[in-house]
Amino acid sequence: MSQPQTSDIARIENVPLRVSVADIIRQAIINGSMRPGSPVVEMALAEQLKVSRAPVREAIQILEADGLIESEPYKGKRVKTLTLKEVEEVYSLREQFEAFAIRRVVEREVDVSELRVHSDAMFAAAERNDLAALNDADEAFHRTLIRLADHGLVLSFWEHLYLRIRQIMALRNSANRDLRAVAKNHPPIIEAIEKRDMILAISLISDHTRSAAQIAPEELGLAP
Repeated sequence: MSQPQTSDIARIENVPLRVSVADIIRQAIINGSMRPGSPVVEMALAEQLKVSRAPVREAIQILEADGLIESEPYKGKRVKTLTLKEVEEVYSLREQFEAFAIRRVVEREVDVSELRVHSDAMFAAAERNDLAALNDADEAFHRTLIRLADHGLVLSFWEHLYLRIRQIMALRNSANRDLRAVAKNHPPIIEAIEKRDMILAISLISDHTRSAAQIAPEELGLAP
């Protein structure tokens, strides 16, 4: 084994427990398994993760700084609820970023075959009724589109919004009983890009983004 690989392994093993616990809880939140408004109980999480309460307490503090957990007066911690306005703001920015990415990709005649890999992965996940895998492939599709635009500033903005985009995406997909319907939204976008039909591709990505932002209040942890 080469020295760089050994160093990488050492770094992974030396990650503080609070960071590992925070990563686990963060993934549960952005994947939608810990839904907005759900209580965050320190003792229950410690038992579930088989760790002491101290790293869980520290992990919760990290996630509060991330804006994923909040304190509810007289009730303790909970997964932060989302307002419809927050969803609209995040997804209106997402729409602009993706439309911008498509313009650059089409103008530069970028190879988008990588998008088909993620689209195919969505269909495979839908066939298995594997929501988690579908969410992973869905997010990878859109992140790849942004990356293919080769614009560092837009990519950094996307990364900043990533936690919210992924969380809303997962909540929206979980509310859709037909996972194949989620997957079917993506091939037409790829085909339009490959045909260099910028107007159609932007129209499709805009329609897709706007429909993804249409989420019921109860999915956001709000009273229906």
